[in-house]
Amino acid sequence: MFYFCELYLSRIFVYKFSILMSEEDAKLFAHFETKLRYLLHLHTKLTEENAQLKQRLTELEGSLMEQQAEYQQLNKEYTDLKSGLVMSLDGGDIQATRKRLAKLVREVDRCIALINV
Repeated sequence: MFYFCELYLSRIFVYKFSILMSEEDAKLFAHFETKLRYLLHLHTKLTEENAQLKQRLTELEGSLMEQQAEYQQLNKEYTDLKSGLVMSLDGGDIQATRKRLAKLVREVDRCIALINV
């Protein structure tokens, strides 16, 4: 019986085939069989690797979908917060914020001047 993918050869087939073969043909046949076994091994290995990669891709796609949903939610919350802050600030808050920023800029300028000395 001969199963191509698994290379099961019955002893009768090999025996009858070997009677008709010369020594050189037998070596070629053995070399062919070795190469075929190696190719089948590679095929099995690559099939398993392909299955693992497909599974990993599915996992990463799911993770990406979750990240995108989280990003959209955070972006919406940020936009809402930004809109709420703009509406809650009146003229006095803006002036106080400007004064604090100006003070911080002056302090940074002093630190830079001390570093350059």
